[in-house]
Amino acid sequence: MSDETPRETFEHDPIGHAEARAGMTVGELADEYGNAGIGASALHEAVDVYAEMLGDDDVTNFFGLAGAMVPTGMRRIVADLIRDGHIDALVTTGANLTHDSIEAIGGKHHHGQVHDEGKTEREHDERLRDEGVDRIYNVYLPQEHFALFEDHLRSEVFPTLEAECEESGAVSIQRFTEELGRANAAVNDAEDIEEGPGVAAAAYENDVPIYCPAVQDSVLGLQAWMYSQTSEFTLDALADMTTITDQAFDAEKAGAMVVGGGVPKNYTLQTMLVAPDAYDYAVQLTMDTPETGGLSGATLDEARSWGKLEKAARNASVYADATITLPLVVAAARERVATGESDD
Repeated sequence: MSDETPRETFEHDPIGHAEARAGMTVGELADEYGNAGIGASALHEAVDVYAEMLGDDDVTNFFGLAGAMVPTGMRRIVADLIRDGHIDALVTTGANLTHDSIEAIGGKHHHGQVHDEGKTEREHDERLRDEGVDRIYNVYLPQEHFALFEDHLRSEVFPTLEAECEESGAVSIQRFTEELGRANAAVNDAEDIEEGPGVAAAAYENDVPIYCPAVQDSVLGLQAWMYSQTSEFTLDALADMTTITDQAFDAEKAGAMVVGGGVPKNYTLQTMLVAPDAYDYAVQLTMDTPETGGLSGATLDEARSWGKLEKAARNASVYADATITLPLVVAAARERVATGESDD
């Protein structure tokens, strides 16, 4: 290459070789990822962005939680983030709230397998069906826990909301999740459940709203619908739009942590379409790719074109299993905030 031909897109920033040694903290490992390329460098960038979100008291933090995050063991991570003031609004699925409640009132998810040795996956699932066990990839849930959950809703949650509906005509989905959190916390404490009260309880105890815009798409939603058939209980699906957009409108700065795609991702990001500003920070942990044009796989840079992110927003996406990346990103970011360190 001649001296007259500049490398316009080249910066002399050579790849380093990450070190992995005994005794490293998660934050130190994430720093080492920054020396490497591909997914490692993406995870390092996500830690950097998320740490800045958490470390700035002026940032209102929105958290989108899709996928099977609660039944696969991510429940405590989210609950701790809420309790420590790192989530100001949670957008999640009815499924995650269902599984969160089941653990709060004494149920458990169990390690399972995708199929039995010598059997096809279908034969394995047919056997589980006969045994009354539901499978979420390699996680098992005994079906009797859903009966326990239904009893919990009908005795501890729905009666209070039904009384409110008799006065107002309907309650918001956020009010529904709030009452669910209160009931989960109360039963968990009264019955001295070994497992913690969970995500909804933490949100209730810390005045953090939980939005569940597709609540109908879950056992929680099915139970709500069935109860509504013989009572005055009903939900106002639009009422939460006011609350969450008010949070976005009032935010001095805003950040979004989006785990997975679907409705929680879009609901979290679209909030900024009716606010005067957009997200200043965003991190996405996903396995969905953008080529289909669907929202689940859409890049955060694409969201910038819609005005969901500021033009100058800091954003990072990590394409890997969120049950691997979420604990790493959260632990490393929280370590950096606790020590006051920053890559900036």
